[in-house]
Amino acid sequence: MSSTAARLASRITLGWNLGNSLEAIGGETAWGNPRTTRQLIQLVKSSGFDSIRLPVSWDQYADQATAEIDRGWMNRVTEVAQWCLDSDMTVLLNIHWDGGWLEQNVYADAQELVNAKQKALWQQIATHFRDFDERLMFAGSNEPAVEDASGMGVLLSYHQTFIDAVRATGGKNAYRILVVQGPTTDIEKTHQFMRTLPEDTVADRLMVEVHFYTPYQFALMLKDEPWGNQFFYWGAGNHSQTDTAHNPTGGEEARVDQLFGLMKTRFADRGIPVVLGEYAAINRFGQLSGDNLQRHIQSRAYWHRYITQSALANGLLPYYWDNGSNDKHSSGIFDRDTNTVFDIETLNALNQGVGRQAGP
Repeated sequence: MSSTAARLASRITLGWNLGNSLEAIGGETAWGNPRTTRQLIQLVKSSGFDSIRLPVSWDQYADQATAEIDRGWMNRVTEVAQWCLDSDMTVLLNIHWDGGWLEQNVYADAQELVNAKQKALWQQIATHFRDFDERLMFAGSNEPAVEDASGMGVLLSYHQTFIDAVRATGGKNAYRILVVQGPTTDIEKTHQFMRTLPEDTVADRLMVEVHFYTPYQFALMLKDEPWGNQFFYWGAGNHSQTDTAHNPTGGEEARVDQLFGLMKTRFADRGIPVVLGEYAAINRFGQLSGDNLQRHIQSRAYWHRYITQSALANGLLPYYWDNGSNDKHSSGIFDRDTNTVFDIETLNALNQGVGRQAGP
């Protein structure tokens, strides 16, 4: 447990999210993905990833009167985490959206109840995983909804409760790397409002987390709206000459570098690693054809390569958001039913972003 946050960060080059699985409301397979297997984790490792973020829901498996987490669920999460460690990957284990009990309640009137649940859940999670080595990191939340300085103050109390609960369990948790989230995990809001970090009993063991889906019209937007269209194309040399209505009007390379630079100067340059906990651009394969489809595929690969490259250049640790391959707007790289590569273009782009030529 001797590594500082910066030292552990130095071994993370490319991370991957087991998205829409352990955090799915209704059970692990409720959002369309099969049960996670050891074979999938091994495929992720062999494809170039050296860290896995495990988004997890806990509250739906907890007794609502006592907050006691179901033992079977705790063991299932442990099984998946152990497979990742067996493949010699670092693991970032969080409390994800989880029904929104924390995410949507970052305000003063909810503070007492949310802090009580935050403490109760993390006491159990931390105690259960107390003997795991430093490759296992904890993250206290996911995307806490904070829009102003007042909400930031409430959020800091949630982070402080998380840190205190983990440290109080002792053992290896006294030194474990912990990750705290910026407001809405938005880079600009984090730069504006997150001017201090929670207190810790051990030095240099904290990281900060943000997410990145910029520009929204390219990364996530599902249909044209009266206020603006989707972006199907992105980056230098990738704009369409025939489908100009769906060319980007902003949010390209210079904007990416500017935003990541904010995190570099605020945190990374001060020795505080920044986790880019999620980033991905959905595919639009069902909306396009011919040259437009090929230009979109090329744009999407370029976006993934550029985001990865710029993140690393600015001291951010990139974790790709993979939601599985069963959605028409998937960001999935792997077919989890067959444990094969589904999207080789994105996999190659990510590997190129870290300086490798291709995937497996």
